Amino acid sequence: MKSPSKFEKKFGKYAIRNLSLMLIICYACGYLFQMLYPDLLSYLYLNPYEIIFHGQVWRLLTWLIVPPSSFDFFTLLMLYFYYSLGTTLERTWGTYRYNVYIFSGVLFTILGAFLLFVYTWIFAGDSGVALWGTYQGYSPLASMFSTYYVNMSIFLAFAATYPNMQILLFFFIPIKIKVMGIIYGALLIYQFVAGGVAIRFVIGASLMNFVVFFFTSRGRIHMSPRQVKRRQEFRREVKKTTKITRHKCAICGRTEEINPELEFRFCSKCDGNYEYCQDHLFTHTHVKKY
Repeated sequence: MKSPSKFEKKFGKYAIRNLSLMLIICYACGYLFQMLYPDLLSYLYLNPYEIIFHGQVWRLLTWLIVPPSSFDFFTLLMLYFYYSLGTTLERTWGTYRYNVYIFSGVLFTILGAFLLFVYTWIFAGDSGVALWGTYQGYSPLASMFSTYYVNMSIFLAFAATYPNMQILLFFFIPIKIKVMGIIYGALLIYQFVAGGVAIRFVIGASLMNFVVFFFTSRGRIHMSPRQVKRRQEFRREVKKTTKITRHKCAICGRTEEINPELEFRFCSKCDGNYEYCQDHLFTHTHVKKY
């Protein structure tokens, strides 16, 4: 297993555990707003125009609770599916690395939105900026930046990590997840090539975290759940066997870890640093070099 980096040692303690559940809670809040206060969603989108010119800085965070789709039974299944994928990745990679992956996807998405805003402003002028304006609760460009592709990056990362895992498509069709990953990847490439400039910014920015992950983790990401469990058990066993003890009897081998009730003493008559438990301190044969 790759040893923790300097950043992980320094900032790992701040990593959010069960981050996937936090994302699901954000979506739940978004669906609640969608049902009770639908007009409020227009103030939550990631909109650089409103952030820069109207000081609505809360949009840098609130876009995370905007639901990626309308609410129905299929949405519940998809949220549970992505929650399962995310928690599995967190157990495999560790909480810190999973946090870095998710938050880098969020930051890349925010950066992509601002780059698209600058692009439309430079090449389309006021008409381009107008596309970011909110009209009757809707902004054509701002609404394109959502957590949809962030969720898809979780799926792609899972497919790359567990390519041979089999799932049931539509609950009865067995299929390897790498096949679904390839199909979805091909669809993304088609959308990127055939779509306009805006969709290219959206896809490129939202999935940049997966691109970075894939090209920096090749050769280390293919690991089955059984291998993950075996690796964790191996680390526990190594930790047990390599644990340093302060006291150990030179005769019976008992230590203060195994038998904390024993007392240990060094023998002054033995040549060398020989330590004995209370049962062998006065009964052992003294060690003499000559």
